[in-house]
Amino acid sequence: MSNYNQNNGLQKRMILMTVLVFVFFIAYEFLVLKPKQQEKMALAKIEQEAKQNAAPEVNTTVTTSNETSLNAPVVSNSAIIAKIKTQSNIIEIDNLGRVSQVTLLEEKYKNDKGEQIKLFDPNQLRPLETRFADTSVNEEAFKVNVVASSSEVDASGSAQELVLTQTLTNTVLTKKFTFYPDGHYDLSVSSTNNKQFFITNGFRPNVLADMYAVHGFIAKLNDGTLETIEDSDLKNNKDFVGLKFISNFDRYYTTTIYNFEKSLAVTLMPDNSNNPQAFIHGNSDINFSGFMGPKNHNDLKALNPELIDVIDYGWFTFIAKPMFSLLQFIQGYVGNWGWTIVILTILIKLVLYPLSYKGMMSMQKLKELAPKMKEIQAKYKDDKQKQSMHMMELYKKHGANPMGGCLPLLLQIPVFFAIYRVLINAIELKGAEWILWIQDLAEMDPWFVLPILMGATMFIQQKITPNAMQDELQKKIFQLLPIIFTFFFLWFPAGLTLYWFVNNVFTIAQQYVINKMFEKKRVAKN
Repeated sequence: MSNYNQNNGLQKRMILMTVLVFVFFIAYEFLVLKPKQQEKMALAKIEQEAKQNAAPEVNTTVTTSNETSLNAPVVSNSAIIAKIKTQSNIIEIDNLGRVSQVTLLEEKYKNDKGEQIKLFDPNQLRPLETRFADTSVNEEAFKVNVVASSSEVDASGSAQELVLTQTLTNTVLTKKFTFYPDGHYDLSVSSTNNKQFFITNGFRPNVLADMYAVHGFIAKLNDGTLETIEDSDLKNNKDFVGLKFISNFDRYYTTTIYNFEKSLAVTLMPDNSNNPQAFIHGNSDINFSGFMGPKNHNDLKALNPELIDVIDYGWFTFIAKPMFSLLQFIQGYVGNWGWTIVILTILIKLVLYPLSYKGMMSMQKLKELAPKMKEIQAKYKDDKQKQSMHMMELYKKHGANPMGGCLPLLLQIPVFFAIYRVLINAIELKGAEWILWIQDLAEMDPWFVLPILMGATMFIQQKITPNAMQDELQKKIFQLLPIIFTFFFLWFPAGLTLYWFVNNVFTIAQQYVINKMFEKKRVAKN
């Protein structure tokens, strides 16, 4: 038989642990990861400057064996030989036949300097770089310029073709592109004399990479399963066969290669920071399609519904996907993402109301019994067995369950993290206005109004929520939580802060109603 006194302590510890884990989750980003990321970027800049001041040795060795090794440094010194303009982007091709840069053209895709967003860092592995299995061919390929059929391609109105040719001593490499107005492309790559090659998806877009959202590599296998490898997690080469698509991505943007008719074979190899780099086995001839740009749900779905899986929601994807569909459905009628978040939050609170009601009523009962519980603990402090027995009798007599307030809370955690992931990953919020000062729900509130309101409602919620805690340290920690959360939410996207604020407001309303109901029942009994 369970020990109710221990269960009561367990309940408080579980609630405390849940809250503290979330606080740690946020604090770790600002106090540990961001400083490390800044230090890493500074060191990378110093290393790059040193390389530019010296004459680097270019080792382009490629060997093929059971454990494929693709060792070649990033070659960044290149000239642009072709520019392709579509409705959504400008794609630049360099003299080695790689995608040097992609610039997004839509007005909302701007950085903090007001410049149109560019997806790639110049000193990273570039998309569509080709590497040959034959060492001598590969060394030559990095020294011979590619010839483009046209230097300027306008695909903004209709599909346009571009042919890249690289003539080497023992082979001719040909890349035949078809670019489409929406920004995606089809590509056929071939080499003569049966020279085998690999073609890379490049390093992920590096616009926004933080701990709030997953960033790295994701692939979809023919059986429908997804394989995700985050940055810094790849220690050794890894081979995949039977892939429908591969994607290297940051929080909002992706470089994706896909073929839903003929599956891909890919070798992943770590860079110097153990980040995943994908190399597709091209043999001597390969065809696929690709897309470089925002992980916009509707755009990906238009290319192929399976590409929606490029958007990674983490552990709670099974809840997050239908939740985002609901979000889109509401937005289709409301026409404003801010009010859509408000409505979605209310709907979630209504659906979860039975759980909230059960938890809140249980906490009310425990609060009412707190003085009697304290008396029993004091009276039988030297006899734990009798203490537990009398606690059990007390709970049974009044219909209280020490775990009743905790279990409903735990059941709601997956829903919270799912909506958290949805709002963090939704690039649809980029440039979305709400009211007055909120011009971009994907950015922080510039006047900190929402974080302050969130903290204030959290404080009010604490005041009206029954609390049966006996431990003074726990009480003090909970009293500090509104201040701690307010501080961290100052830098959160306004859309996520809006969700939390509205959630608090309706939790307060629910708690107020339940408090009144409990009081009426208590008076009626007396």
